[in-house]
Amino acid sequence: MEKPALVILAAGIGSRYGGLKQIDPVGANGELIIDYSIYDALKAGFGKVIFIITEAIREDFMEVIGSRIERYAETDYAYQSLADIPAGYAVPEGRVKPWGTTQALLSAKSAVDGPFAVINADDFYGASAYRSMYDWLSSPLPDDRGLHFSMVGYRIENTVSGHGSVTRGICESSGGYLSSIAERTMIEKYKEGARHSEDKGKTWSCIPPGTLVSMNFWGLTPGFFKAAEEDFPVFLDENLRQDPLKCEYLLPSEIGRQLERGIADVRVLESPDTWYGVTYREDRPEVMRAVEELHRRGVYPAPLWQ
Repeated sequence: MEKPALVILAAGIGSRYGGLKQIDPVGANGELIIDYSIYDALKAGFGKVIFIITEAIREDFMEVIGSRIERYAETDYAYQSLADIPAGYAVPEGRVKPWGTTQALLSAKSAVDGPFAVINADDFYGASAYRSMYDWLSSPLPDDRGLHFSMVGYRIENTVSGHGSVTRGICESSGGYLSSIAERTMIEKYKEGARHSEDKGKTWSCIPPGTLVSMNFWGLTPGFFKAAEEDFPVFLDENLRQDPLKCEYLLPSEIGRQLERGIADVRVLESPDTWYGVTYREDRPEVMRAVEELHRRGVYPAPLWQ
């Protein structure tokens, strides 16, 4: 069996940062968050790294990230395109926004030939998450023709920002398996855990500490692609009339749809680590301090790529 691949959703990274060359390092030797993700994955045992980007950022991505990573790992590239939608559908006039993370992942179908993990390019997940995911992907799966996936779940209190609201996938599980996932917007840090509002802050509901959330770290198998391709027209029929310019075919929603159809199950791999990301500019100093401490404790060498 070949080593599992790591698929990195990086198509939107340029727009989030205002251009790839504007990405700020978080390590003392110029390391980006994506460097730590790939380092942790390779150390855990992952093989090939597959970047999903767009043609528009290809040159800058190679200069800032790709050419460096190619020295340490087998790499491949897939390209998300706005025009890549099911036959019989057309891109709405005026639409420039990509179709979301599920459509991005479908662009990597030909590059994947076995179990694989999917992560966001600009999220710091922690080394233990990659070890748990590698172990799961490397274990034999039931031979029952079903779709068997996994997800790294984080405790809500380890994922919220102290500088503003965030969006998280709130998970419910039973017997170690995901039973439902619901996206909640406007989540804020609150006391020991978090709270969220569905009416723009008029009222709030507490999210208890320990509640598991998805940070888009999934373990999938190639069977995912066929189910997602079947569901893509369903998504378009449901959303094009309501929001033709901004609707997104998101990965958590598609996996939730497969759960509802009864064709998939998702093993929840709980992580005790703190997730880090730069949702707000004010988050960056905190991420830098956390990374510095990990280097100090010997979790990472300095510089990272030696």
